[in-house]
Amino acid sequence: MKAFSYERASDAAGAAAQLAGTEGAKFIAGGTNLLDLMKLGIETPAHLIDLRGAGLDEITETEEGGLRIGALVSNTDLAADERVRRDYGVLTRALVAGASGQLRNKASTGGNLLQRTRCPYFYDTAMPCNKRAPGAGCAALSEGAFSRQLGVIGTSDACIATHPSDMAVGMRVLDAVVETVNAAGESREIPLEDLHQLPGDTPEIETALQQGELITAVRLPPPVGGRHGYHKVRDRASYAFALVSVALIRQPDGSGRVALGGVAPKPWRSAEADAELPNGATAVMAKLLGGARPTEENAFKITLAERTLAAMLAEE
Repeated sequence: MKAFSYERASDAAGAAAQLAGTEGAKFIAGGTNLLDLMKLGIETPAHLIDLRGAGLDEITETEEGGLRIGALVSNTDLAADERVRRDYGVLTRALVAGASGQLRNKASTGGNLLQRTRCPYFYDTAMPCNKRAPGAGCAALSEGAFSRQLGVIGTSDACIATHPSDMAVGMRVLDAVVETVNAAGESREIPLEDLHQLPGDTPEIETALQQGELITAVRLPPPVGGRHGYHKVRDRASYAFALVSVALIRQPDGSGRVALGGVAPKPWRSAEADAELPNGATAVMAKLLGGARPTEENAFKITLAERTLAAMLAEE
């Protein structure tokens, strides 16, 4: 790990301003992903701005009847919050499906959304990766590459990495909104569906955040009711990223919402697929995964996603 300097921020706007004025600076919260990347030399910040004293660690009720989750709320505290467990069950289930108890104690809400792909070629600095080194090429698309974990839709000829967060899939099906502040102290709101970017020709650009823009909170709309479920299929029972995950909210009349994880560079959902939910899993996946471009190794994910949703629907 390369040497770096360090400071603690006392407020969000000040942290954003400090980062904008410091070359090579990065924010750090729980550090569960960033520190790993620094050890591997993939991230080499010259200066770290620690956000843990910035006062972003509360969950409050909004005037609209929803919840505002501070960006520094830990995954453990968020999953255990009585209001989240009661009204946003899909989010609690997604959170406890992710990582280990120790990691959830440290991982923050904002950091979870911004964690980087677990593509093995992104982590192997001896291999070409357009996300890590733009223009280098994509080893995951080379002949004989290991692509079992990688994306089947929303990918490009430059990158087929997936977004690894379980929490983000739960928040996507809830229509969460991200709140930010920039170096000038200006705030804005970004619907979660617009936060993560598809790779196209620029896979190194992963989010809609501008340089120095800091996530301060995630806002959940008022509860939508219905039955909430989250099912994660992975290669081992614990501490593994999803091959496929399904977040489901189903209303008594059969309508509802579906989002997928483990298949795309962002939590994957569409209004057209939601509208097909009363017609069953095959109809939903025809809309949700239509146009998929799997590799030979990960084509099974299309069938796996449909069968996972079908199993969840059969349980109700």
